[in-house]
Amino acid sequence: MSSKALIHFGPYEVSNEVFYKTSLCYALVNIKPVLPGHVLVIPFRQVQYLSELNPEEVTDVFMTVQKVQKMLSKTYSTSDANVAIQNGVESGQTVPHFHCHIIPRSSPNTEGDGFYNRLQGEEGNLGGALWDQSRPKPVGKFPQLKDEDRHPRTKEEMKKEADFFREQMALVD
Repeated sequence: MSSKALIHFGPYEVSNEVFYKTSLCYALVNIKPVLPGHVLVIPFRQVQYLSELNPEEVTDVFMTVQKVQKMLSKTYSTSDANVAIQNGVESGQTVPHFHCHIIPRSSPNTEGDGFYNRLQGEEGNLGGALWDQSRPKPVGKFPQLKDEDRHPRTKEEMKKEADFFREQMALVD
């Protein structure tokens, strides 16, 4: 990012993975995307729950979700997307910092809502993927799924995608 201030998602420094910022929130690429284009929108102020955001933050986060989803729609040639929030530990949240997932959906993907199980499982364990040595354990009620073929991306891979999405965001009205 061009700004000198470091950006944190919970305890994790993610400045190079950020592709869009407003005064109150930012969007970043996901270390372990469930599907291509899976990104997050996160308020700068660290709170765990949606209910802890003030009205200005709620408005800014969801206006940003809408703008980022428009960019993903153009980028992935689909109007369809899942927008998901894991609001607390019991819902599968592994980083105690409110965030909203945006996941583009298109044909021939026939998984339907099965991706929610993957989001709730090890594949969605963002905190664990960011720092394996202190891996949080998901405690959500969905069954855990194993996917040995999915691995955390490198910082360089995520920066490349963030750079691409940053360019795409400039094209969104």
